[in-house]
Amino acid sequence: MIKNDKQLAYSKEWAEKFAEANRKLRTNVEKRLKDPDGWQLSQDSNNALRQKLIDEIVEYETLVTHPPTNPLVLEISDMNDLPNLLIKARIAFKLTQQELAVLSDRTPEQIKAFEEKNYHNASFLDFLTINKVLGIQIINGKFVAQLDDFYKQELMTVRQEANLDSNMKAAS
Repeated sequence: MIKNDKQLAYSKEWAEKFAEANRKLRTNVEKRLKDPDGWQLSQDSNNALRQKLIDEIVEYETLVTHPPTNPLVLEISDMNDLPNLLIKARIAFKLTQQELAVLSDRTPEQIKAFEEKNYHNASFLDFLTINKVLGIQIINGKFVAQLDDFYKQELMTVRQEANLDSNMKAAS
């Protein structure tokens, strides 16, 4: 899962490298004739890895462009991916890790550590608290995330205070 713009750029770079590797393989007639199975396996492997990256790139770009005031419908195919819902909702709602920390009464370092380890280091209470802040519910078998009015108001306050602090520092 892509979690930030740096990972996005890295994934795009590798997707292009896999495409270039396949372009070179297609022009290597000698290898294709000498080892057709190995040649095809290399092509298929590169295509599979590239497609996985492309899928993640599309998903991240969709999250980044999601209007934060709209509900977010998320699906997972495996319960092990449940923690990714929290990260995806934070990205789609345009929340920074610092803002999520304030809203969930956690430290920015905790949120950063949770996301780096896909919430495997979070307690169940941490997980539930952040889930509540992000408004994730199961509706008709799908996960729907929507910030409720209380957290929207809290977020506005957090952003105003952060803006005030940065303005005061700039004026100093």
